[in-house]
Amino acid sequence: MPGEAVTLQLGHYSGCVGAHWWGLQVRGLQAAALRSPPEPAELRAAALLRSGPGPNETPTPRLVALELKGGVGPLGAGGAGAEPPLIWDGAVADYRDRADTGSGGVSAGPAPLRAPDTSGEQRPVTGTVPAGRRYREQEPGAARPAPAGSQDAPSVRLWSDYLSVPLHPESLCVIRQYLHDGDCGCLEAFGQGESLLQDPACVEELEDRLHFFVEECDYLQGFQVLCDLHNGFSGVGAKVTELLHDEYSRKGILTWGLTPVLSGGDPRKSFYRLMNTALGIAHLSRHSSLFCPLSLSGSLGIKPEPPVTFPYIKYEPSLNYHSSAILAAALDTLTAPYRLWSCQGSMVHFADSLTFSGRKVVAAWAALPFPAVSGSSLPDLLSAHQDVPWTLLSSCGEQKGGCCFAQSVVLRGICQEKPTSCPGQPRSPLHGCESPEEMLQQFLHTQFPGAFSTSHVLQQPCDTRPPFPQFFSPLLSRRGFLLDRAQGYSSGGVESVPVLAALQSCPALRPLLAGLCRELRSPHARRCGSSCTAGVEQDDFQEALEELRTLAQCYETGFGGSEDEADSD
Repeated sequence: MPGEAVTLQLGHYSGCVGAHWWGLQVRGLQAAALRSPPEPAELRAAALLRSGPGPNETPTPRLVALELKGGVGPLGAGGAGAEPPLIWDGAVADYRDRADTGSGGVSAGPAPLRAPDTSGEQRPVTGTVPAGRRYREQEPGAARPAPAGSQDAPSVRLWSDYLSVPLHPESLCVIRQYLHDGDCGCLEAFGQGESLLQDPACVEELEDRLHFFVEECDYLQGFQVLCDLHNGFSGVGAKVTELLHDEYSRKGILTWGLTPVLSGGDPRKSFYRLMNTALGIAHLSRHSSLFCPLSLSGSLGIKPEPPVTFPYIKYEPSLNYHSSAILAAALDTLTAPYRLWSCQGSMVHFADSLTFSGRKVVAAWAALPFPAVSGSSLPDLLSAHQDVPWTLLSSCGEQKGGCCFAQSVVLRGICQEKPTSCPGQPRSPLHGCESPEEMLQQFLHTQFPGAFSTSHVLQQPCDTRPPFPQFFSPLLSRRGFLLDRAQGYSSGGVESVPVLAALQSCPALRPLLAGLCRELRSPHARRCGSSCTAGVEQDDFQEALEELRTLAQCYETGFGGSEDEADSD
């Protein structure tokens, strides 16, 4: 039986991914209970969720979330309280309206002064709305998800707009020194984030919240850290993972560096993003058991590349609500191995199977949905693909050659149909396998000969009911299987999808790591570096670059292109 894990969300985009992920956890739990006959659960919900106070209460995440002022709206009653009203502590000018009395006098009293809404939303920042009903009972004009089956995106700005589960009062911690949105006062540099966790009061508050959730675990197997990589939260994550590593050295620390799809623009902001990303990868991988960058951006470098595409999803890359849902569905599948009821290992064993030989960074792949026709057997489905039909989610550029050192692969939501009967010998080695796990393992051995592969096959699909976006192709059925012809959107939308996802230690990571190092050593970077590295010692900066260069070398295969790109200026 798997032990419990404590999750940390560091930053706004991590909150977006987390809001979808927690919804997937609870809806998957509810869907399994409602099936007739009820199916035994494959994943242990208690690995990530706390039991509610009553038998019919919704479970709450075992979560500590750090957010900036103005970055979260009202949360559910019985969960975390609403963020306190924003208090303006700057200068205030008293402007009085002149009454049109003909005498040029001043009106009887001043217009009421209001605290500025730095979140940019036209809605109150106080009060509570019960979790799970937020989508249906908001004020007119407030954010709400699109109807089921609709392709239209809801008008949402904050992750709390589509968080469908309550949070414990100890979960949410608002950092009031910085604003979520605005032209100034934002947490935009790695050094700023690091300095936050050098404040003893801030560290004490974080430790108190962590201890609350850790002490209620029967067996703590480790921590999941969701961390924004593109802004100052990369510095926060560096100090948080260092704290976890020092205090819980024998527990697993799996860190996911999250980056939204960003467009080019202000060169200064682009260089900040590059700096935060590079320093974040170096520090987070140093103190984590495993580190995985997750993004739908084509590149994490200073020049943006087009975002990745999916054959059966039409999403809007600029909407965090859309891109975070895709990453959450992948994350829910990637983390299944250490949440299975049948799991014999832990997060530490899971990480060790992928990160040997100093390869602490792994890449994520996903087929969302996995292209399958309803009623087809697993060997028939796998045999239909000459290449694995998945998409890279780690901004490395497409891998050439299809090789990897180690991988953990999960396939979920495929019906366990019997293979098509055929007289004589089996048509392929896959048809001769006895179990779904053996079939998938054989398929992986064919695709990635010589790689160390672990595989799991789950019957439970990924639940995609609202508030999950309905951005799927009309060629998908309600259960996410391929149709012969398009269906109308009035049919109720796609309620679940099969997913194939993998974490890989692979050579595709070398161009990412070496490219970041090379860009930071360029003449342009040297000109910009003095302002963007504020708060970071030069020796620490050079050490981080050396770590990136060393990490990149770990992914060399010796088959061409072996010169060290990171050393070229």
